[in-house]
Amino acid sequence: MKIRFLGTGTSTGNPELLCKCEVCTSNDIRDWRLRASALIETQGRNILIDCGPDFRMQMLKTDINHLDGVLITHEHYDHVGGIDDLRPFCKTGPVRLYAEDFVSEAIKQRIPYVFKENKYPGVPDIKLHDIVDNQPFYIEGIEVIPIRLLHGKLPVLGYRIENMAYLTDLKYIPEEEFEKLKDLDVLIMSALRPQEHISHQTIESALLNIQKINPKQTYLIHMSHHFGLHAQMEKQLPEKVAIAYDGLELFIA
Repeated sequence: MKIRFLGTGTSTGNPELLCKCEVCTSNDIRDWRLRASALIETQGRNILIDCGPDFRMQMLKTDINHLDGVLITHEHYDHVGGIDDLRPFCKTGPVRLYAEDFVSEAIKQRIPYVFKENKYPGVPDIKLHDIVDNQPFYIEGIEVIPIRLLHGKLPVLGYRIENMAYLTDLKYIPEEEFEKLKDLDVLIMSALRPQEHISHQTIESALLNIQKINPKQTYLIHMSHHFGLHAQMEKQLPEKVAIAYDGLELFIA
């Protein structure tokens, strides 16, 4: 399995517009973060996790020419704002997008022209697949296990594929979901900033969950500019916990 981090930032991205803090003015490219998204390549299949407003720029940096499926974690704009840019990937057939039913409805409301019965030429060809009751499903033979998470009070989904799990925009993990996270080689988890937030984990709470899950290796994502400088923060993290950055590629045997 190959994992490419397309974006590792929060909803505003880094640098944040109009901000002159040390992170937003950093010359370290690891501090420049597009909105969170990842590309999973395994068994000859390409699976995208979230399709935010930076999707076009993110994909220009890859050589990917087809997508076998798109997993959506939740309906917030920074995770779905790039769906219209899936158009080039629809030339050989519809792109299959997997989400919970209420998330699919939110997407239909935001880009209704994509789902009209009589579409005008050039709109994306998107086929929605509802994820039902958090039950596992398959994308071209690849098993996907949904993980229930809570983004404040909003239910969102993380995903496990083989021995990798991707958990973003979470505040809490329901106790019953930890069973799905056993024996991970790689855990990818959001950690917004050191300060408390109403709907996101802090760095400290992320580290507590990592300790409980006990994966072989963890990569932190979805950081705001309040997270701190990459070069400084990586020195403060425990062994086997790293900070992801845009363009980082991982390989899992």
